[in-house]
Amino acid sequence: MLSRTAASLYWLGRYVERAEFTARLIEATIRLDLLSARPAGEGAWESALAVVSAEDGFWFTGEPVSPDAVGRYLALSLDNPSSIRSCLDAARNNAKSVRTALTREAWEAINRAWLFVRDVRVTDGTPAALAMIEKLKAEARGFEGALHRMLRNEASFFVRLGAAIERADNTARLIDVKYHLLLPEGEKVGGPIDRDQWTTILHTVSAVTAYRWLYREGLRPGHVVDLLVLRHEMPRSIAASVDEVVQLLTSIGRMLGRQGEADRMARMRQQMLNRSTVNGIISGGLHEFLRGFIADNGRLDYAIGQQFRFS
Repeated sequence: MLSRTAASLYWLGRYVERAEFTARLIEATIRLDLLSARPAGEGAWESALAVVSAEDGFWFTGEPVSPDAVGRYLALSLDNPSSIRSCLDAARNNAKSVRTALTREAWEAINRAWLFVRDVRVTDGTPAALAMIEKLKAEARGFEGALHRMLRNEASFFVRLGAAIERADNTARLIDVKYHLLLPEGEKVGGPIDRDQWTTILHTVSAVTAYRWLYREGLRPGHVVDLLVLRHEMPRSIAASVDEVVQLLTSIGRMLGRQGEADRMARMRQQMLNRSTVNGIISGGLHEFLRGFIADNGRLDYAIGQQFRFS
């Protein structure tokens, strides 16, 4: 496989995963604002920007923080490289360059999502925003289903590898913003706003039902952290994403006869998580743990690029 083909497949996976996550983030923030005991307001939308590191970019728009303004920026702004529209533009461009490596179903799912978002002009108003998000989530599920029906070869493995790296990064950022930044000053830990915010985090990663199955004591921050960081059976957890990266790198290495630093780093990260406990992570500083993980994930992304000569 050519290095540029591998790079396009890998970034296709990352961009589709990022677009879906951003859609889920917008949806969860809308629901937090609408359904919480007290409207979440500006703080919730500022936190949504923080999760995707878009605070500075939004500030340059000169618009006030509001549901409509932030929703438009996260969903449709071409000035925001992580907006849904920008991610789908990049995903489609990568997919076009490797069209013969994809099935017709996979290509059509990406193309439909791109065409849909291209024609959306505004997302002002909750019903319009939620309708757009539901459509995008459906197309993302269609792409994921098509991907898992592809031949188990290096093409599908590179797409899934990119998605797993992106998913780990997104989940870590989501937990970090909630735990470190989101609760308003003067609000009680365990109070109504705190519970609403943790529930919103679970909604963002489709984990509400999984949480109820696994934990009987009600909503507790430590349990949410355990679920989203250490539970291997939770598909969007950090542990599950780390496991998937190791498995995919091993499979790609066997097919291409190329293993190296990325494999070593991925296995070391997996071993570190397997030794970790939620009490140990929290007592040692959850924020520090997550920031360290995000930095390690960036280094692993770079190592993957070097190992497979993406650049």
